[in-house]
Amino acid sequence: MLRRFCRTANGLRRVMNLWPPLLFSGIQIMEMSEDYRYMKARLRNWPLTRNLHGAQFGGSLFAMTDAAYSLMLNGLMSKKYYVWDKSSHIDFIKPGRGEVYIECHISSEQLAEIQERTKEGEKFFPEFEVRIFDKSGETVAIAKRVIYVRLKPSFRPPKVPAAE
Repeated sequence: MLRRFCRTANGLRRVMNLWPPLLFSGIQIMEMSEDYRYMKARLRNWPLTRNLHGAQFGGSLFAMTDAAYSLMLNGLMSKKYYVWDKSSHIDFIKPGRGEVYIECHISSEQLAEIQERTKEGEKFFPEFEVRIFDKSGETVAIAKRVIYVRLKPSFRPPKVPAAE
């Protein structure tokens, strides 16, 4: 039944906004383009998302970037690929006060490179940079997300035996 609601980007956005790890963390996906190439999310300014100093908790900032690119690539790559987060890193620039946001984009060039690098069944690890910013547009943190992408076995080309 869940798959029925996730057939479109808007349906996926709605389901993800009800998913407990996002919902209870104050994270909301505000926009997702129907072609899955753009997403905007926010971290609400809730008492439970702030640290001792009144700034947004670093774990909440990092969590906001967690599913973005893997969700988008899953929507773009259809059912032919495995797509998930492989690794990540965050660099905190300044305290996030109030609501903070991310905007994620996947270009045609990035998508073409992923498809080219995986067409023979190889693993590929594209890297995406996510800027977390406040209402005035100032950078709060920058996260780097490395995504694992690989064709599922049934879509990989047959292996050609090595010549002797």
